[in-house]
Amino acid sequence: MEDPSKLFSLVYLSTATVPFSNVDLLELLGKSRKNNATLGISGMLLFKDGHFLQVLEGEEKKVQPLYEKIALDTRHENPFILAMEYRSERSFPDWSMGFHDLRSGDVEKIPGFTVFLDTNLTSDDFAADPGKARKLLLLFKEDKLISKAAAG
Repeated sequence: MEDPSKLFSLVYLSTATVPFSNVDLLELLGKSRKNNATLGISGMLLFKDGHFLQVLEGEEKKVQPLYEKIALDTRHENPFILAMEYRSERSFPDWSMGFHDLRSGDVEKIPGFTVFLDTNLTSDDFAADPGKARKLLLLFKEDKLISKAAAG
């Protein structure tokens, strides 16, 4: 069983510096899932209109260096940390990296769709209420249709 005192969660936003095609996103996911599984890190990544929203969960000594590496990746810029906290349990325990591309029309098919699901994934959307980002990430975990496609 995981020591809850060492379970660390980091939620951040960033903006792509290059266009990401579906193939690019799948390649990024494949590498992320492999690396995260090796490190014991779980999480969820949302992408929309050149913006990323991601949560990383695991031991702080593994999450922090991973985030620092991600922040230096030139394929995106302006990393903005929304939340860093210790948690009693993982929000995404079964996913080395869940994923959903909000550019797809599938988001409107989610039961209970609201404009909240159509956010732009920018710091302006979450700066006043960083908890809103976690809520958005968790919505994709809870939707069974999306979870099957996003699991990884």
